[in-house]
Amino acid sequence: MIGLIQRVKSANVRVEQQIVGQIEQGLLVLLGVKQGDDQSKADKLLQKVLNYRVFADQQGKMNLNVQQAGGSLLIVSQFTLAADTQKGLRPSFSRGASPADAKALYDYFHQQAALHIHTETGQFAADMQVSLQNDGPVTFWLQV
Repeated sequence: MIGLIQRVKSANVRVEQQIVGQIEQGLLVLLGVKQGDDQSKADKLLQKVLNYRVFADQQGKMNLNVQQAGGSLLIVSQFTLAADTQKGLRPSFSRGASPADAKALYDYFHQQAALHIHTETGQFAADMQVSLQNDGPVTFWLQV
């Protein structure tokens, strides 16, 4: 399971011109689900996302996690993160989870996150337009 996290001042996701998820300060989490991923991997990734220290403390060092910084999560499904780009000029998506398995884990990840922090989401498998004001920029690839 892959989480590409971006520290944002604000972010939103639109489907058919309508905002379906929106946050102010926090993390935009692009979530990719691979074959073989399960709830234990989702739990492990969520703990990394929640506890990863990417927000500045009073000395300007990245010592605070999203909860300590008073932020939120915007979780967006991103199956392309599971792509195999090793060969050729066209990505292969054979490593990605099936749509049913990916949706189940995406929903589980969101439900578990919402137990800890304010969480918004995109719409699984929709054509989404994601807007963000990246803060830094600060972007990390987390994989479990």
